[in-house]
Parts: sequence; structure tokens; C-alpha cells
Amino acid sequence: MTKDMTQGSPMKLILGFSVPLLFGFLFQQFYNVVDTIIVGRFLGTENLAAVGATGSVNFMVIGFCTGVCSGFSIPVSHKFGAGDFVGLRKVVANCVWLGIALSAGLALLTTSLCRQILELMQTPENIIEGSYNYIWIIFLGIPATFLYNITAGVIRALGDSKSPVYFLVLSSIINIGLDLVFIVNLNLGVRGAAFATVISQTIAGVGCLLYLIRKFEILHIRREEWCFERHLAGSLLGMGLPMGFQYSITAIGSVILQSATNSLGSDAVATFTAATKISCFLATPFDAFGSTMATYGGQNVGAGRLERLGAGLKACTILGAIYSVIAFLIVFFAGNSLAMLFVKESEASIIGNVRFHLLCYTICYFPLALVNIIRFLIQGMGFANFAILAGVFEMIARSAAGIVLVPILGYTGVCLGGPLAWILADAFLIPAYFYVKRVLIRRRGQNSDQKKIAKV
Repeated sequence: MTKDMTQGSPMKLILGFSVPLLFGFLFQQFYNVVDTIIVGRFLGTENLAAVGATGSVNFMVIGFCTGVCSGFSIPVSHKFGAGDFVGLRKVVANCVWLGIALSAGLALLTTSLCRQILELMQTPENIIEGSYNYIWIIFLGIPATFLYNITAGVIRALGDSKSPVYFLVLSSIINIGLDLVFIVNLNLGVRGAAFATVISQTIAGVGCLLYLIRKFEILHIRREEWCFERHLAGSLLGMGLPMGFQYSITAIGSVILQSATNSLGSDAVATFTAATKISCFLATPFDAFGSTMATYGGQNVGAGRLERLGAGLKACTILGAIYSVIAFLIVFFAGNSLAMLFVKESEASIIGNVRFHLLCYTICYFPLALVNIIRFLIQGMGFANFAILAGVFEMIARSAAGIVLVPILGYTGVCLGGPLAWILADAFLIPAYFYVKRVLIRRRGQNSDQKKIAKV
């Protein structure tokens, strides 16, 4: 049930691992897109804007949860790569304790503050109530987010990228069905979309948990291995919190950019919502490449196979470049059709702005590919703190777009925020990769010298 990524062709391993992940991310984005389409088509542009106005704060909080869980999986991949199965089980047990504590605390904090956050973001008065109804339920479901991401992260860290996809596909289908029931039949409005998301993610999390318990014998945790251990918890938090903060720091720039977009009116918010949903869907291969490189880097560092890191990076970069061209061509020829999935044909100005937004993004998709590939590889190598610094650069770029460009250029300034963020992050990440690799090589040399001295 596991896959060893420390031996064999990096290109084949990366493709074999990332393709199932890609389908999982596609389905995840698919039901997010369907949520938005159903809201836009059945509830109108105003409710579409209400859901879209929560996008950046949603990313800030849920992205933090996802990042923390991704960080937790890195020590798991290190233990698996090193063949330390007792340590592996202890790490997973401490993931459970930390996940319970963090998810409960975050759910309580965010549900109590979400209205104040929406007001600070200058959410237009005609949509703020809908935004609150939607995001409050999403935040209440944070424990479900932790459940799925921790269990799926552990499964992927052991080299199995396919199984979490099956549960994600199931939850996507359930989510779409619940959307139609809650919104169309029960008239629950935007709250129905939120309930559908939380329920479906809970199902995916429970499915991954049951699968993990039944199929992975090396994870059958003994009673004494369930103990909370400070050093293991510290190691997990040392990996998880920087990755979580990286998402949140990046999202601060997104919140500022969203606030600037909100000031342009609900039509601009609806445009931004549709363009962002399409872009996130088109960018799913980069998410798959990133998660793949985190596992690839973690296993090879754990096994001491540092010479394989560069080959894996080269292979994944080639794949990212090829897909970047494909995504641009899709938007160039089908951008208007994609926009019309969310709004009616009569909304000509929104459709044109959505296509323009997508062109600005996809023409800079290769820098985005590098952001995901290199950042996650560095995290897998054990240097999660660098993720925070990369997030700072993205935050600066998006904040500058919101504060400086939007007042001057209007919606064009909104469209430039993402590309500027990716380019600035790459300016840090590319040299950072070579630095951390040199650090690992130096550490390996020091350990080798110490072993020789001990033998003497």
C-alpha cells in the first residue's frame, strides 16, 4: 500500500504519484466550482458576490489548517523513508492530539470573529449578511478540514496518493447532490452551499480515517505509543505552523487585495469570484506537483538520497512548463465560455473582465508552477521556515497591488496581484533551494566524519 520514492526514475515516480493527486485536486476544485455555479445561476449575482467576498479570509483560515496538516505529514515521510516504524506510529499519534486541540481552538476563535473580519474588509452592505451566513458555517466545520487533511497527508506520506482521491471523488459527488437539495429544493440560500461543503468533507475525512486504520498495518498504534510526547509535538509544530503561517501570511495580501476589490462594488466582487474559481481549477496540476515534491523530498532526505533532489526538481519543472502553455491556450480560446458558466450571457462586462483576469494569470502560470514545486520541495527537505519567507514576498506583492495599483488602474490592478506575487516569491525560492541543499550536504558530511571518528 506504500510507495518508495527513493529509487527509480524521478520523472516516472513524479508522474505516477502526481496524476492521482491531480484527479483528487480536480474533483476538490470541481465541487468548489459547482458550488459557485449553482449559487450564481440559482441565487443570482448578489449571492455569488456574497460567497466570493469571503474567499480571501476563507483561504487565510482554511489555508492555515491545510498548511499545518501538510507540515505534520513531513515528519511522517521522514520516518517512513528511514524505516523507523515505531517512530512513525508515535508521530502519527501526536498528530492526532495536536489536530484535536488546534481544530477545536480555531473553530471557536474564527466563528466568534468572522463578522468583525468581514466588516474590516469593507464587504458591501448588500452582501455582508450572506457572506457571514456562509463563512460562519465553513469555520464551524474546521474540525472536518483537519480530519481529512491529516489522514490524507499521512496516507500520501507513505507513498499512496491514490486512496485519498477516491474519498475526495465520493465527497465531491455528495457535495454536488447536497448543493442541489439544500439550495434548489430546501431554499437554504448560501448557507446550503456551506452545509454541503462541510458535510461532504466530513465524509471524506471519516473515509480516509477508516481506510488508514484498516489497510496500513504499520500504523496500528500500540497503547504505549499513544502518549503525548513534547519533543515529537514540538517537531510537528515546527513543521506544521510555518507552513500554516505561510498560507496565512500569503492570505493577508489576498485579504488586502479582496478589500480593494470590494471597494469597486459587487460586480467587481462577482467578477473576481468567477475568475478566481476558474483559475484555481486550472492551477490544480501545480497543487498536485507541490504535494508530490513534498513527499519526494521528504522520503529522499529521510533516506539520505540527496543526489536525487535535483533530478526530481528538473523533471517536475518540465511538467510544469508544459502545462503552463496548455492552460494559457485554454483561456485564450475558451475564456468567455468559461466565464458564462457563472453568469448569464447578458453580463457582457463581467464576462470580458473574467477573461482578461484569466489571461493575466495564465500567462504567468510558469512562475506559479515554480512557486509550488520549489516551496513544497524545500518543505519536504525539512526547511518549513522558508515557506513563511516566501509567503511574506507574496503578501507584499498582493498588498501593493491592493493599496497602490487598484486605486490607479481599477480592476486591472486586481488582475496583476497574483502574477506579481508569484514572480516575487520565485525570486526568493530559487536561491533558497540551492542554499538548503548545500546545508543538507554539509550536514551529511559532518555526520559521516563523526561516524568515522567514532569507529576509530
